[in-house]
Amino acid sequence: MVDAVKRTYTSTLRARQARGTQEAIVAAATRLFIERGFGPTTIDAVADAAGVSRKTVFTSVGGKVELLKVALDWLLVGDEQAIALAERPEMRSTLLESDPVALLRGLARIVAGINNRLGALYEVLIAAAGQDPAARVLLDELEEQRRKFMSELVIPRLRELGALRQDLRIEHAVDIAWLHTDPHVYVRLVLDRGWSPDEFEWWLHEAVCRQLLAPS
Repeated sequence: MVDAVKRTYTSTLRARQARGTQEAIVAAATRLFIERGFGPTTIDAVADAAGVSRKTVFTSVGGKVELLKVALDWLLVGDEQAIALAERPEMRSTLLESDPVALLRGLARIVAGINNRLGALYEVLIAAAGQDPAARVLLDELEEQRRKFMSELVIPRLRELGALRQDLRIEHAVDIAWLHTDPHVYVRLVLDRGWSPDEFEWWLHEAVCRQLLAPS
């Protein structure tokens, strides 16, 4: 019994230490990618910044594209827990809204928060995709995931509520939602043009309501 408890404690401690190492590596990579860009950031630089060996970076997370992917995944949901965005309480309650205007307001709030966290790193990915084939694949995957989220969850819910404009094709509704929630749009308006996150959230809500919803 005592041995079993010791083994469990040791296993838990090792898992916690491994998680801490992974978090330190991803945090270091995120900072360096944003400061230096994807190309100039080396695995050795990430290892030095995280206080680990080069080998540990690879065994704990992976190469540069894997580092970028994990960092973006964590920034997307706001933490390191393996819970999909659609399963998060705030998103679930938003998608259950019976008022389409309130649903899109909640979506705008969530998207503004997401893009505030990952916008700068997403720009790193866009730049890297023009040079690195694996980064291109990652960018395409993330774009497709966002479009799938709109096509399978957001737009069907608005359609279920009878809220979509009658003259709007479903695929066009998906494209509109996908385009407006693009992190690149957030970066252009907030980081480049100086909008506040609240102003972006207001604009996003107004824009998608105007373009997606039938007149009340």
